[in-house]
Amino acid sequence: MREKLLKPYNPQKTEERIYKLWEDSGFFNPDVCVEKGITKANAEHFSMVLPPPNVTGNLHTGHALMLVIEDIMIRQARMQGKKTLWLPGTDHAAIATQSKVEKLLEKEGIHKNDLGREKFLKRVEKFAKESHDTIVNQAKKMGATLDWSREAFTLDETRNLSVKTAFKKMYDDGLIYRGHKIVNWDPKGQTVISDDEIVYEERKNKFYTFKYGPFEIGTTRPETKFGDKYVVMHPKDKRYTNYASGQKIKLEWINGPIEATVIKDEIIDMEFGTGVMTITPWHTPIDFDIAERHKLDKEQIIDKYGKLLPVAGEFAGMKIADAREKIVEKLKTKGLLISVDENYVNRIATAERTGGIIEPQIMLQWFVDVNKKISAGKNKLQPKSLKELMLEPVREGKIKIIPNYFEKVYFNWIENLRDWCISRQIWYGHRIPVWYKNNEIYCDLTAPEGPGWVQDEDTLDTWFSSGLWTFSTLGWPASVKTTAGQPEKTGDLKTYHPTTVLETGHDLIFFWVARMILMSQYLLGEVPFKTVYFHGMVRTTDGRKMSKSLGKKAIDPLSIIKKYGNDALRMAMVVGNTPGNDLKLNENDIRGYAKFANKIWNVARFVLENIEDFKVLKIADYDNEDKKSEEELNALMEDITKEMSEYRFSIVSEKIYQYFWHTFADVIIERSKKKILEKKNVISAKTLIYRHLHILLRALHPFMPFVTEEIWSMLPKEKNNLLMVEKWPFDCAQGKHHAN
Repeated sequence: MREKLLKPYNPQKTEERIYKLWEDSGFFNPDVCVEKGITKANAEHFSMVLPPPNVTGNLHTGHALMLVIEDIMIRQARMQGKKTLWLPGTDHAAIATQSKVEKLLEKEGIHKNDLGREKFLKRVEKFAKESHDTIVNQAKKMGATLDWSREAFTLDETRNLSVKTAFKKMYDDGLIYRGHKIVNWDPKGQTVISDDEIVYEERKNKFYTFKYGPFEIGTTRPETKFGDKYVVMHPKDKRYTNYASGQKIKLEWINGPIEATVIKDEIIDMEFGTGVMTITPWHTPIDFDIAERHKLDKEQIIDKYGKLLPVAGEFAGMKIADAREKIVEKLKTKGLLISVDENYVNRIATAERTGGIIEPQIMLQWFVDVNKKISAGKNKLQPKSLKELMLEPVREGKIKIIPNYFEKVYFNWIENLRDWCISRQIWYGHRIPVWYKNNEIYCDLTAPEGPGWVQDEDTLDTWFSSGLWTFSTLGWPASVKTTAGQPEKTGDLKTYHPTTVLETGHDLIFFWVARMILMSQYLLGEVPFKTVYFHGMVRTTDGRKMSKSLGKKAIDPLSIIKKYGNDALRMAMVVGNTPGNDLKLNENDIRGYAKFANKIWNVARFVLENIEDFKVLKIADYDNEDKKSEEELNALMEDITKEMSEYRFSIVSEKIYQYFWHTFADVIIERSKKKILEKKNVISAKTLIYRHLHILLRALHPFMPFVTEEIWSMLPKEKNNLLMVEKWPFDCAQGKHHAN
């Protein structure tokens, strides 16, 4: 027996060495597993892409949870003999990363414009590289068995080619267009953001009611009212039957007399307020839609810096916050202020990355048309829209979502989806592959020949490149060849796509999951993955989202690993953690599972002490007690294998924990001690405890890989394989147990 077993288990002295063994073995790479005879060349594949962490800093508890769950999946699949690929990568996260670097430059007293585009991008790339190196190092410390030989980056040359190829195809198919539409403008970040990048905050604001000719109107934003020259009401509202659509009404307003036009529209809620509203089409999406339906004028009131324009008269050039009360005071002086509700609470749209308050603006931007029907790929006979391509695979069961209640959320979002604005007014990211010369527009993978062409200054929404992630990382578009007029997948794309499962946070269902389905369905005519597994947010015991701002209450995964070991953290993150639900993580649980790791260690010491000079029988002549225990263990292995296939890791980890501690350690080991001491049925007892340990180490390995691998290295066995590539204890396909 090894001397190290005589001392308590020490994860700090074990984990780095064990991970190096794994990495040096080459078994993270499925090709190596085939070459070394670990995996059959024709084996079923199991593939996943890592949701790429943003290159904006360190990994946090959310990333740790993601890595733990995915590593459990991949380790078990590898032990089942599947051709297993877990592909790593990082995300350039354009807005977030550029914002980080801009803040760093501010501390140096430098603005990005001082550097210019090229020099600024070099600073961003340096920051991104440093962040990437940190992230990779941290992922390794967490024990992630990712195939680092296939690592990708959303902004590298291969992905840039993928992005440009996708853009051009969509442009040529008429799915990408440039037009003036209302968008979410972030005055602080000076860029457009998508609907999904908005964070709504409930804030207490004043709600003003004003006299508007013969009507009463309410608003929280009097600064937009300079452009209100339309008064809208429901055509069936009996209170306003005297007013006809198109009727002109003269009235006194902020800067003097105006003429308002009556508009009748069914979108008006007759139950809200007076049932009458004025509209500001340039600065409100609903108002914009009304103006589009009725072909109304649209007048800009606020510029892109959040300042009032000349239409505001004496208030021109003022910031919204400075002008608001002054405008109200003027309306009050004119006798047009009716009332003020000081305690009105409404939802304010803010930019997720900068915190800036969103100011909707009509702008010339690039959009993806989600409603246009196209005849492409497998849809030549039945044209379909991108919306339909996103809905169908989930409705038809080609993609399974865990937990399934997120399906309704998914459907609801897509059914209400607007055209996707994909252009961003930042420097970092994939630059839009479009060039202009006078009235000409040129779209291609490379710049047009000849002088006078100028490339579009904007970059693409990060989620455009991320949407290609499952197949751009597997070689697309180079890995698609045309044979007999038909596209045919080759290489990794053929072997591993569609991927088996996507594991990610439920907050990315719109940002990422839906867009990956869109891109894969459109560009490949197939789903990007067969299953989506959603994990929840990691929170403190009092329910607060885990973040560095919490100080001592926050749990840093690397600090915890240093203190208690990887295995303890992994178990604390899995036991009791069901899909889609938030996880309340506390240090006491982690400490408890560190004790469990030591329990496994102590049990292993007892077993090895008692089988040093003992030849374990493959088929033991068990006594009745031990035979029953063997049958119970086999039943457990069959049960947990089925549970694992359904991604019920919480249940499996709990069952193995309970069985190991309370059945194997507390009952079987104690019973075996007595038999060995009394020299009764010794062969039966020794064989049983060895086989139990052998099987339970394999079953525990995906959950607690380090301590199990270390113990495995000390077991007497026929082959000297690492535990990470040993057989899983039960084969569902063949219905048989792998005892040894």
